[in-house]
Amino acid sequence: MLSGAQHLGRALLLCIALGAAPVARAEPIRLMMGGMSKIVYLPAVLASQLGYFKDEGLDVQVVSGPAGIDTSTELIAGAIEGAVGFYDHTLDLQSRGQDVLSVVVLQRAAGLAELASTRPEGGRELASAAAMNAARGKRLGVTGFGASTWMITRFLLARAGVAPGDYTVVPLASDTRFVEAFEQGTIDAGMVEEPTATRLLTSGAARVVVDMRTVEETQHWLGGPYAGACLYLRRSWMLEHRRETGQMVQALTRALRFIGTHSAEQIAAALPPEVVGNDRAGYVRALASAQGAFSQDGLMPDGAPQTVLKVLMTAGSGLTARHVDLSKTYTNEFVKGSE
Repeated sequence: MLSGAQHLGRALLLCIALGAAPVARAEPIRLMMGGMSKIVYLPAVLASQLGYFKDEGLDVQVVSGPAGIDTSTELIAGAIEGAVGFYDHTLDLQSRGQDVLSVVVLQRAAGLAELASTRPEGGRELASAAAMNAARGKRLGVTGFGASTWMITRFLLARAGVAPGDYTVVPLASDTRFVEAFEQGTIDAGMVEEPTATRLLTSGAARVVVDMRTVEETQHWLGGPYAGACLYLRRSWMLEHRRETGQMVQALTRALRFIGTHSAEQIAAALPPEVVGNDRAGYVRALASAQGAFSQDGLMPDGAPQTVLKVLMTAGSGLTARHVDLSKTYTNEFVKGSE
């Protein structure tokens, strides 16, 4: 026979079981980028590493893909919730009937450099000329067909008067393959991000032809304010997950502030070894030179969408102004809400 105390205990347990709401567990949010070691994508890696997503109550899984164009494909397929990649993909996707938009801008520069090989049998002529019109007959490395590196390469060559049939594009997908192609002489030049650019320049394997790693140089070469890396989402997902979108933007703008208030050495210390790589000193040098390219507030720079559209149109992407409503390719709403 149960005692009064036992009856009371059972009653209390029953009340707790019936009345207690289950602890809500955050649904995983998958963010993909075309290489976690690329400095252009640093804010997303930092936000994860420093626990900023967790502080917002989010379970964000940051994963790496081979290239930005593949990240876009995964986003449209619904395999991921968010893409950390170049803003130009939002214009390209919209022109093909896909409603995606940037919710926070991470970089105000392209963060890229066109490098020429110093090998005698390679791109030494291009390296010496330091001009894109010397690229005729050359093999030029890019991340992939349709990638931002491909678009910007074609833009620079078109502006220099070099026709698409006068050079060969070689898709390389990863930074590792890019370095191998340089060292083995299978490309004469190519466009790449940091820290790979610094690695090749420091070793003497390459020289700069076009430098777009800073805001000022990007504006010089591309003709106006620019938006590089950003977080972009499917509009349908954003509308259904407004709270989570705002929380992700809050975490990323917090990471941008961290980048703006800490030294390159301090930032590198917060990153896992697989991101920094074996050449820590080289990574720190590359990061120090790239820090000024990051947005301070996450807002879309005035005039940047127009510059990006001009680049894509000149590159021969087939995109025209009537194909895109620039106002629908980004929003500052969530950034302003995080201030």
